[in-house]
Amino acid sequence: MRKFIKPNYFLGLLLGLLPTQLLAQFTLSGQVRTRTELRDGLGSPLSETQDVALFTSQRTRLNVGYTGYRTKFFVAVQDVRVWGQDASTNNRTTNASLNGLMLHEAWAEIGLLDTALTKTGRDLSLKIGRQELLYDDSRLLGNLDWLQQARRHDAAVLKYGNKGFTAHFGAAYNQNRESTSGQIYNGAPTGYPAGTNGIGTMYKSLQYLYLGKKLKQGTASFLVVKDDFNRYSLDSNGTQIWKKGTWSRVTLGPYISTKIGKDLSLTASAYLQTGKARDGQSLNASTVSVSTAYRLNQTFSIGPGVDYLSGNAPGDTRSHRFDPLYGTPHKFWGQMDYFYVANGFGMGGLVNYYLKSSFTLTKKISGTTDYHLFQSPNEIRIGDKPVNSKSFGSEFDLILNYKMLPTVGMQLGYAHYFTTPTLAAVKGVPSAREGANWAYLMINITPQFLSK
Repeated sequence: MRKFIKPNYFLGLLLGLLPTQLLAQFTLSGQVRTRTELRDGLGSPLSETQDVALFTSQRTRLNVGYTGYRTKFFVAVQDVRVWGQDASTNNRTTNASLNGLMLHEAWAEIGLLDTALTKTGRDLSLKIGRQELLYDDSRLLGNLDWLQQARRHDAAVLKYGNKGFTAHFGAAYNQNRESTSGQIYNGAPTGYPAGTNGIGTMYKSLQYLYLGKKLKQGTASFLVVKDDFNRYSLDSNGTQIWKKGTWSRVTLGPYISTKIGKDLSLTASAYLQTGKARDGQSLNASTVSVSTAYRLNQTFSIGPGVDYLSGNAPGDTRSHRFDPLYGTPHKFWGQMDYFYVANGFGMGGLVNYYLKSSFTLTKKISGTTDYHLFQSPNEIRIGDKPVNSKSFGSEFDLILNYKMLPTVGMQLGYAHYFTTPTLAAVKGVPSAREGANWAYLMINITPQFLSK
């Protein structure tokens, strides 16, 4: 009787041949994350003639890391697609435009200080390559992990740290391809757009400075982001003609997250945006956010909050429309992604009043509930006609998390949006339904094949 040696025996034998010191420097992990969604008005109300959508998307990642003497290396290859988009007998992507295989991250980090100095708490390093930028609550710079393809930047980041103080300076410079002359950048490359309410235009260059300090019960920071967009003009047909030079936008402001007493936590931020918008308009915009959470007991906390994002009023000649840059809008303005994501809602800005709670049922089951009340801070006009109400409606979100295993988690979500005629008008949906729903089941499997 023929005996077969299982493949994992070969892997074990191969790993056993590697020196223990070398083996401890490698990490190898993966991720399979499926999300089955029922969309009945996600992002925008459906009209009476539209049907609900039902599909399953999947993210598959393979992560490889290495840590050596004053060096780190990391690569994350991912594939994102919808079940059934390719014929089951094909050995290639059926539609090239839907090919979701890509390099999500590929970076190296070099330690610039001798280990004798790093042992004292100081650190100075340079991180270069494709990488995620994630700071504070990810309001302005985040990895947008909810999105199956997530977000990354091709950048270089100089990092300094010393006993609770952090200073990062990052820079990126984008071009469409290798060239022999010229520096014009088409900021609308093929693929998913990278902006938020600046959707459709990628920056030509980016520079940022982040200063952070650990507090006794929290953190405080200050962020400055400058992003530059290639200039353009419009021909007689309205087509963009790229020109030399850039329009530069600067966003800056403080952030704090701290505890007040034993059970009350406070998070607040305020940012000013100035310079030129991505389309060249003079810009003077701002945003303010305050949120609280009070822990009633070991298993339940609740707290209110408010977000204000400035926008344009009728007759404005200067743009006051705040752009939340490259953050994670899904985290802040409702699970149904009605604001600052893919679908526009006019230029009047947003006020978001909300009440959030989190709870723990068992060691393996937890959840959150949110209620949002949305409105415009400015008068709304459709064409030349003013709209009587500023209300964009309200949203209720419920999320349940189940930790089946250390490497396997499930998340079940449901959201209902209470729409208004004003919302349908700014979304441009005629004969819109009065309500919208969204439900999903997400299964996240994150095996650790090899760890330090």
